[in-house]
Amino acid sequence: MPAPTLQNHPLSTQPRPSQYATGLMWFRRDLRTHDNAALFYALKHCKQVHCVFVFDKTILDKLPNKADRRVEFIWESCMALKSKLQSFGGDLHLLHAHAEQAIPALVKKLGAQAVFTNKDYEPAAISRDAEVANTLKNEGVELFRFKDQAIFEEDEVLTQGGKFFSVFTPYKNACLKKLDEFHLTPYPSEARMGALSPVNNLPAPTLEDMGFERTNLLDMIKPGEEGALDAFEDFLDRIDKYKDKRDFPAIKGVSYLSVHNRFGTISIRRLAKAAYDRFRTSGSEGAMGWLNELIWRDFYFQIIFHRPDAAQHAFKPEYDHIQWDSDEKAKKLFKAWCDGKTGYPLVDAAQRQLNQTGFMHNRLRMVTASFLTKDLGIDWRWGEQYFADHLNDFDLSANNGGWQWAASSGCDAQPYFRIFNPHSQSEKFDPDGKFIRKYCPELAKLSNKHIHNPAECPPFELQMAGVVLGQTYPRPVVEHDVARKKTLERYAVVKKAKVEE
Repeated sequence: MPAPTLQNHPLSTQPRPSQYATGLMWFRRDLRTHDNAALFYALKHCKQVHCVFVFDKTILDKLPNKADRRVEFIWESCMALKSKLQSFGGDLHLLHAHAEQAIPALVKKLGAQAVFTNKDYEPAAISRDAEVANTLKNEGVELFRFKDQAIFEEDEVLTQGGKFFSVFTPYKNACLKKLDEFHLTPYPSEARMGALSPVNNLPAPTLEDMGFERTNLLDMIKPGEEGALDAFEDFLDRIDKYKDKRDFPAIKGVSYLSVHNRFGTISIRRLAKAAYDRFRTSGSEGAMGWLNELIWRDFYFQIIFHRPDAAQHAFKPEYDHIQWDSDEKAKKLFKAWCDGKTGYPLVDAAQRQLNQTGFMHNRLRMVTASFLTKDLGIDWRWGEQYFADHLNDFDLSANNGGWQWAASSGCDAQPYFRIFNPHSQSEKFDPDGKFIRKYCPELAKLSNKHIHNPAECPPFELQMAGVVLGQTYPRPVVEHDVARKKTLERYAVVKKAKVEE
């Protein structure tokens, strides 16, 4: 197979642009200068390139919490990007506006003939881009969009029948069969920085200007491209053990790169290539396990691209007929789940981790989602929205896919009769109770045996540990075995109706 060249790079999936005097690079989920597809093509095809990021009011005005870690992460990453561009002789326009109006207005102001940006596969983003493209086209300006956040996108990996995959394993196998160095070739965007427009000291809104507040983000995460590279280098030292350690929240087993992946402060090609090369050279099961997770990300991208209705509805339509609990009792149970006060320590610790840090370990996302839908009988969309409001790494496709997996309503989801037991999950994945003790300190003095289920702890040990059920720590809000039976009945009604159709 011939070596990839910039002229036939596999990641450019549309006609190559012409040469322009002035172009605009529109940053979105790609806050870096290294290996950036749209930035490379903008610099290559324009004599002068301006750069912009829009703090989009259409998105930000809907956020319920003005102390939002994600907005702070984006702002910090934009400031780092701005500094990086300045070091190359350019700068970054930072606008707090509605992108649909701001981009065409800036194009007109700068006299740009073309806009370059990287694709976003979410329904709202596709609609926004179509509106911007149409407005620009009426002004004789072209919007060029490139693949950058996915290894494979849209229709690049299809079944033999020409349809999109709805089951992960065959999708993964098809991806691995197609994946090679050709698809992991980086764009040398930083080699062409001489084309940046020599503007400098452009004004930038502060978080406070946009109505947002500082959070505890910087105590936990270093934003920007430099922060991403630091986290990546740290993970490379641990990647070989990833498969063995990834399910244990009390140890440093996962990559902690999800927020950087979400906002593109590091290239997906760099991540995938590192895993791909490590597996090929050493047979590392950890590297392959992590590559599988990156492919899961692509899998959900192509699901939301082909089935945008899944953002609001069950992927399997019959599951939209499930009768979820939504009365006042359900609302109180939902609040207990949100606050980490269900009486199930691992669930509570997971929710408190999310509330305090904006992060939740992947294993715990499955456990707590299963608990909400199958122990509490509450609509997965309630939990999906809560995660959307609180996760630093919130991504519509992955969040939706994960919740529908837990609720058994999605593509390749676990069968409805497979219901996580929160106690056994706790004993298996936090055997010493270390994670629980960190986020539920009121249980810290319980033994390893009883910390997973304080309700079954002998009264004497509870007294010695200073735990008073119903006061210092809640009693279980439901009985798991009873809730499990009710869930099986709830789903069986829907399955029976499907069969009878």
